[in-house]
Amino acid sequence: MQNKVEKRIRLKAKIRSKIFGTSERPRLSVFRSNKFIYAQLIDDSTNKTLLQANDAKITKGTKSERAKQVGKIIAELALKQKISKVIFDRNGFKYTGRVKLVADEARSSGLKF
Repeated sequence: MQNKVEKRIRLKAKIRSKIFGTSERPRLSVFRSNKFIYAQLIDDSTNKTLLQANDAKITKGTKSERAKQVGKIIAELALKQKISKVIFDRNGFKYTGRVKLVADEARSSGLKF
């Protein structure tokens, strides 16, 4: 039986085989740890991280509220760089909870998936 991390990494590889970020439409990758949530925009054609946001410095609010703030921050940074379309990469995590909150807030702040 596989443990949780091995299962997530197997799912991540399956997802990554189907999606690819470009400079016009980068990949919005979300990573969720027990304490924090991280989001980054990645251009896979040059293997560069274009933008990143996390909640490590945000001290107020619950983890869900901080996840919404991360979604809003990453969307604002992307729109400043004139990036309006992204491909969402849930990184093997289920599309629920904090991962969904980041995506919904980024979408409502102006990013198109």
